[in-house]
Amino acid sequence: MRSGVIAQKVGMTRVYNDAGEHIPVTVLRLENCQVVAHRTEEKNGYTAVQLGAGRSKVKNTPKAMRGHFAAANVEPKAKVVEFRVSADNLIDVGSELTASHFVAGQLVDVTGTTIGKGFAGAIKRHNFGGLRATHGVSVSHRSHGSTGSNQDPGRVWKGKRMAGHMGQTRVTTQNLEVVSTDEDRGLILVKGAVPGSKGAWIVVRDAIKSGTPESAPRPAGVRAEASK
Repeated sequence: MRSGVIAQKVGMTRVYNDAGEHIPVTVLRLENCQVVAHRTEEKNGYTAVQLGAGRSKVKNTPKAMRGHFAAANVEPKAKVVEFRVSADNLIDVGSELTASHFVAGQLVDVTGTTIGKGFAGAIKRHNFGGLRATHGVSVSHRSHGSTGSNQDPGRVWKGKRMAGHMGQTRVTTQNLEVVSTDEDRGLILVKGAVPGSKGAWIVVRDAIKSGTPESAPRPAGVRAEASK
């Protein structure tokens, strides 16, 4: 099991394949994605690597995290994520991961926080049909209708689909295809849509359902000057 990467969503565009067909892609950018720390079975009870990405001002970084980054000899990071890995896929602290960590054609799972929509009604939020247009319905055409039951249980069931806050939830989209990568510019082009707004941090992992292709670098695709 390999580590994933922390990328930033740039936006969507399209590319063309050899047959001239256009493919909608989401552009993800890797920026200073470095290994910050290790988690080992002996010390922590599990094996993982802790990655940091982006840049954060020192004055905006808590003192405890300043010492954490200083111990790894890396700049303060804007985003830190842990990835469970197998013992043979640990990456040296300080190594910088690049877009070559993934290969074209492989499938990945991407995790992000969806765009918040604020308070939404039941029709927009849950695709309800609404009430009838006539026969006594005058003001509440787009309402969700009755929510209660009989005297027993005499309450609204937990989890009832109603109007409420829509979006801004952590979502994982599985089995998206990597169309191409650009190591020099740190770009990964993923086919289809990825949850999150522009500029959001996205976690990209090898697809859990399809596994890791044999051509993928192990333990990771790291920058030559940062590798040891």
